[in-house]
Amino acid sequence: MAPLPGAELVQRPLQLYRYLLRCCQQLPTKGIQEHYKHAVRQSFRVHSDEDNPERIQQIIKRAIEDADWIMNKVSAWLPAPPAS
Repeated sequence: MAPLPGAELVQRPLQLYRYLLRCCQQLPTKGIQEHYKHAVRQSFRVHSDEDNPERIQQIIKRAIEDADWIMNKVSAWLPAPPAS
């Protein structure tokens, strides 16, 4: 499962939030989707008072890397699509 298109365009926290929620929608089961949506919301609450632009960019970069890792991890669990 490749990262969603547009990851390289994420520059602001709101863009990151939307990107991560779109990633959650790509996950295979409702339970996994809800788990990661909750994690995204919690992380945004924890970092909501961050005002250092350099630190915000570090957080964005790490969040996208983590989302890519999760998407790849979950895709490894899924069975291969049937050959046509």
